Amino acid sequence: MIKFTRSIQISLLVSLLLLIVFLYSKISHLFVPLNGLIQTIFIPILLSAFLYYLLRPVVALMLKYKIKRIFSILILFLILGAMLVWFVLAMLPILQRQFISLLENAPSFFETIGKQLAVLQENDIINSIIPANNFDWSTVSNYINKGLTSANAYLGSLFSFISNFTIVLFITPIILFFMLKDGEKLPAVIVKGSPKRFKKDVKEMLGEFDNVLSNFIVGRVLVNLALGVLMYIGFLIIDLPYALLLTTIAVIANFIPFVGAIVSSIPIVIVGLVNSPSTAIWALVIILVAQQIQDNFIAPYIFGKQLNIHPLTTIIVVLAAGKIGGIIAMIIIIPAYLIIKVIATKVYSLFLKEKWESL
Repeated sequence: MIKFTRSIQISLLVSLLLLIVFLYSKISHLFVPLNGLIQTIFIPILLSAFLYYLLRPVVALMLKYKIKRIFSILILFLILGAMLVWFVLAMLPILQRQFISLLENAPSFFETIGKQLAVLQENDIINSIIPANNFDWSTVSNYINKGLTSANAYLGSLFSFISNFTIVLFITPIILFFMLKDGEKLPAVIVKGSPKRFKKDVKEMLGEFDNVLSNFIVGRVLVNLALGVLMYIGFLIIDLPYALLLTTIAVIANFIPFVGAIVSSIPIVIVGLVNSPSTAIWALVIILVAQQIQDNFIAPYIFGKQLNIHPLTTIIVVLAAGKIGGIIAMIIIIPAYLIIKVIATKVYSLFLKEKWESL
């Protein structure tokens, strides 16, 4: 029997993986129906998992008051249904009116922005800071126009992504119900099916998975809501048009680290500039102050040191995920990265640490 060295085994494995990728690229069209089916199933599962970690503490609280799990879930569904009805009747019409008005007025934004930049160009204070002969204001206008176009494309894909949820709206509650009902049993089933030697390690790793996902999802929602409240109050103070709509977009986009905050700020500043240069400046100040409060006070208090990710790592993985898988990948990449990090740490401690340290 032929024996291969470690380096040859690794080379063969890498070659095999590259061959699989190459063959998939040649016959990927055959998997288009399967990809559509996977996406149809994946989105409701993803949304259900998100809601599961948000609602599980509420179910646990009800269990403490001796309310049976099944009744706790049904009560929770009734409350969620009432909140959904309230949103559709009270908030959705406001958002719809602001959105339609924004679309109707969008064509006139470019002309108004040009006029506002002309006003800025003639301002003595601005000219003292930025001399007109050393600065091309038309370049600013072109960049703003490009930014508005990019923001429209991004937000269009974001709204398309959100609207696709209506297709699976009736599937998600069913999956969520069974997750809340039987989700606590899944780790025990996985541990039972794992090798006897690794049962303890698998149990610990699953506990870390659960802890990471729970802290990230609940923490991210609380942080985004706090950011939304700060921004909305600030926008009301400066009387920014479409304040509720722009804040809603910012809160949703902020689920994508760094990229979402930057992209969502573009339409806010542009709408402010259409109103007046001072409104745009104050809108930008509010965004920056709210982000600083979030990053330096709210997020550290909620997350603590549990999500220890370097900002550069976050930017790289988010941009890479966006290039590969679009908005969905950008949203889930951070929790996926945290899970992979837990797995890598556990594998290293079990199989590689002793060998590495003995070198």
